[in-house]
This record gives sequence, structure tokens and C-alpha cells, in this order.
Amino acid sequence: MNIKAKQKSKVWVVYILRCSDDSLYTGMTNNVEKRFAAHTQGKAAKYTRSRRPVKLMATSVKMERSDAMRLEIKIKKLRRAKKISALKKYVTRR
Repeated sequence: MNIKAKQKSKVWVVYILRCSDDSLYTGMTNNVEKRFAAHTQGKAAKYTRSRRPVKLMATSVKMERSDAMRLEIKIKKLRRAKKISALKKYVTRR
């Protein structure tokens, strides 16, 4: 199986983290447990490295990569008050 076929076969989710400074970080992944562990260890996004500890606030339902990318961009454009509520249609709360 080639790389493109592997990417298409995986399911993706969009997630929101609450950082120690009470800011929100939005990302997407095909392995939320592994990605959250990387954020917790300071090995993921530069934004969250200096804002640890982080707490997983919400994850979306499973979707295709392109849908997850669109949703992530949409959420990142929103103001803080609307970020988590924007996921209501897609969310699995933590």
C-alpha cells in the first residue's frame, strides 16, 4: 500500500486543548492519544511547549483528512468564545 492510500485509509479528528495560560489550541491528528502525549511532553506544537500543562477539551468525530483540515481552519478563525461551540456538530466532549 502506498503512502497516499495509507493516508486515505486513516481517520482524522480535530481537537482543542486548553493551555496553562487558559488559551486554546486547535489541531488535527489521526492519533489523538499519541498527539496529546507529544503536547504534554513539549514535543508537539511550538505554541504549546511553553504553555504546559495542557488539557484536552474536545475532539471531533472521526472524518477524512480533508474534512478535518477544513474544520481546523474554520475553528482557528473563530474567536475564543465560539471555538468549542463550533465543534458541537462534530464533538465528543472530554
